[in-house]
Amino acid sequence: MISITSAAGVISLLDESQDELKVYALKKLDGIVDQFWAEISDVVPKIEVLYEDEQFHHRELAALVASKVYYHLGEYDESLAFALGAGPLLDLNSKSEFVETVISKCIDRYIEQRISQQEHPDKSIVIDRRLEDVVQRMFQRCYDDGEFKQAIGIALESMRLDVLEQAISKGDRQTLLSYVLETSMTIVQNLNFRNEVLLLLVKMYRELPEPDYISISLCLLHLNDPSSCAEMLQTLANKDDEFHNLMAYQIAFDLEENATQDFLGKVSAGLPEESSPTSAPEPNAMETDDENQTLLASSSPSAGDGKFGKIKKILSGEFSIQLHLEFLARNNHADLLILKTSKDSLEARNSVYHSAITFANAFMNAGTTSDVFLRQNLDWLSRATNWTKFSATAGLGVIHKGQLTQGMALLAPYLPREGVSGSAYSEGGALFAMGLIHTNHGQGVVEYLKNALASTQVEVVQHGACLGLGVAGMATADEDVYEALKNILFSDSAVGGEAAGLAMGLVMLGTASGKAIEEMLQYAHETQHEKIIRGLAVGIALIMYGREDEAEALIEQLGMDKDPILRYGGIYTVAMAYCGTGNNKAIRRLLHVAVSDVNDDVRRAAVTALGFILFRTPKQVPRVVQLLSESYNPHVRYGATLALGISCAGTGLSEALELLEPMTKDSVDYVRQGALIASAMILVEHNEAMSPKVAAVRKLYERIIADKHEDVMAKFGAVLGQGIIDAGGRNVTISLQSKSGYANMSAIVGMAVFTQFWYWYPLSHFLSLAFTPTAPPTEEKVEKVATAVLSTTAKAIARAKKADQQRRESSKGPEAMETDDKEPDTPTTKAEKDEKKDDGVSEKRKKKKEENFQVLDNMSRVVPDQLKYTTYKDDSRYLPVKKSSVGGIILLQDKRPDEPEELMEAKHLPGCKSSLGYMCV
Repeated sequence: MISITSAAGVISLLDESQDELKVYALKKLDGIVDQFWAEISDVVPKIEVLYEDEQFHHRELAALVASKVYYHLGEYDESLAFALGAGPLLDLNSKSEFVETVISKCIDRYIEQRISQQEHPDKSIVIDRRLEDVVQRMFQRCYDDGEFKQAIGIALESMRLDVLEQAISKGDRQTLLSYVLETSMTIVQNLNFRNEVLLLLVKMYRELPEPDYISISLCLLHLNDPSSCAEMLQTLANKDDEFHNLMAYQIAFDLEENATQDFLGKVSAGLPEESSPTSAPEPNAMETDDENQTLLASSSPSAGDGKFGKIKKILSGEFSIQLHLEFLARNNHADLLILKTSKDSLEARNSVYHSAITFANAFMNAGTTSDVFLRQNLDWLSRATNWTKFSATAGLGVIHKGQLTQGMALLAPYLPREGVSGSAYSEGGALFAMGLIHTNHGQGVVEYLKNALASTQVEVVQHGACLGLGVAGMATADEDVYEALKNILFSDSAVGGEAAGLAMGLVMLGTASGKAIEEMLQYAHETQHEKIIRGLAVGIALIMYGREDEAEALIEQLGMDKDPILRYGGIYTVAMAYCGTGNNKAIRRLLHVAVSDVNDDVRRAAVTALGFILFRTPKQVPRVVQLLSESYNPHVRYGATLALGISCAGTGLSEALELLEPMTKDSVDYVRQGALIASAMILVEHNEAMSPKVAAVRKLYERIIADKHEDVMAKFGAVLGQGIIDAGGRNVTISLQSKSGYANMSAIVGMAVFTQFWYWYPLSHFLSLAFTPTAPPTEEKVEKVATAVLSTTAKAIARAKKADQQRRESSKGPEAMETDDKEPDTPTTKAEKDEKKDDGVSEKRKKKKEENFQVLDNMSRVVPDQLKYTTYKDDSRYLPVKKSSVGGIILLQDKRPDEPEELMEAKHLPGCKSSLGYMCV
């Protein structure tokens, strides 16, 4: 066959008068356009004329040829316009580059027009019918190929609920619903459409043969619908079967982990009162994921022993707090020698060093209730003066966090008392500590703190009471507390007003209250105190937590303000409103401010805020801040360190550590400080096996602290780093999202306020809000990488150990491991030693292969990276009511209730001296 070397002959047919010849020419050109597009491009106008001629019956063919020519010329918009005119001749099933490119451009154009149509309903935006036809054919192609996730992705981006529902219905519903729930929280950036998607998911989850109540509760939480949550809990609790009753308890635990106090209060209020004071116990029991720990039976008559009484008690947070306390107290591995060495290396009378050791001790023992270091160093502690004393007393709140029943007794020596004049700094610190103990669970202490605030005129005590009220009353939207704080603000006291402004934001967290924002913004413009303005600026940002697009007007207003402190607040408003969303518009805004604002504080905040926006995708952050970390401006470099620390916290990400390493040697002291703190955040709960840089970072801290010529700022960062890297007795991680993937409000807020330690050291304690205990799921078997198991009872552990011991005994001999039997030392001759040495070599060669799973006792630590390897044993007596285990508190159903059980005794729970009774259905 003779190959064609030119398209000139075919092109000449386009000038013929007969349509049949023109059609013939177009068909030939369509076949050779990929080879002779450059030659054909000269006659594109003629092809366009044919397309525009309504009398020509093959206009679609002309459009197809023109589209391909423009595609090869790189004119994709023109190519798309003619491709749409090609109609059915455009074969979407073809795998050619031309078709794939046209489809891609078509979908992008369609998504763009759909978003404009949805966001601007007042404008009459009409989408080309041909564009819709191509997209609809693309959806059908996805269905035919079984690529339902592709169809779902396009439907979510183009805001097509009808297509979304259709795609889910055609595929595996359970799998696709889970996929949509996950992607809707990351891909969909329009808040209103996301809510519509969640409502659709709730409807479709309920239509499943076995409704997924866990996912329904998560959707309702995102939708802020407490009444529907209460209704669902009531329905499940009223069922007669054990599984649904346990499911109600499981949902209550999940809500307690993720929801605000205000939401939980409304759910609890929506549940009925107990019809009877007690209910007969069932033989089956409910256990938790944090340890093989049975739930405490309530001694409170108000809680009752009935189902709804237990649900209300779970929603109050009492159970989960007690379980975390037990875990942290049992497994405290804080190395006090590190603290002692650092304390001895630093000048005790220097308030900065004293505060640094105080914070490090608080972080290292957070939630463990261990104040051994303070008791052993009373002389050092007595040297604390003024605000150092305030921080030291407040540190007790971090150490005893969660001691709801004993908090008042623990802090009694320091709290304000009538007729007794104590140190105002101790009293203020104690009130702050009281709030930290009751973090996000302030039902029993808010009234006390409010009275303490009203009964004092001392600035320092007011400061502590305001901070305590803010952290205990977080997200309650309590108008009485807000008014009490506002009275302190209007007194125009710099010390009290700063804390009041911040606390007002904490109380109204995430409410987007127009009244509160207006009052706070107005006062920020009126007052002359920078401290008050700064407290109000951060407080305003907190009010807009999670509101996304709703915060845009306020962000614009603050961003244009002439006061740099309010612009600083505007940046934190962006961080709080879009935290964890990865919103491109927010990222562009922050990057622009980071290089353009005239104020260093604002630029530093803009870079830091990137960490909050991108914490769900930590691997992206090093690339985003790489150039900023090399900026000439030290404030920008400092912001880059915190952005890396916040977003990559607990990940051990090597790329982030490589960026931080040169900044630990920066010429500016506070940049080194930021790099040291960020390194600790990233490496928290990591060892040398998981991250080789751990040893080097620890040695770096020791060297900097011991170096007498090192700057004070850098030493402060090194000491804080030591506390953070071993936080919670080495049993907590820093995580800005909960185990179920929901944004961890308490952690995000705590981290945001912690970053204000740049201006005010006592705010460092807020970092403890971001600490998440890494207790294990109570499983029985796990693959080797995860050194934890979901064990069920102490008896199961004993059986496993016994079987393991029998296996070891049966394997004694030449194949036994070195540690299998250890004979007592006896005198031996050199020949005997050599013989034993040879035997040892042969034993090592024949040593059995290491097991690929491990069984641990309950109350053992499991780090986040290990959770994905946990599996349940096939013949396990206890099985979870959750289909997928992602950690947190998980309820297990007893499949063999007639067998005897052994219960683990709680050693550290307040008031619990015997083995814990099951909380029965």
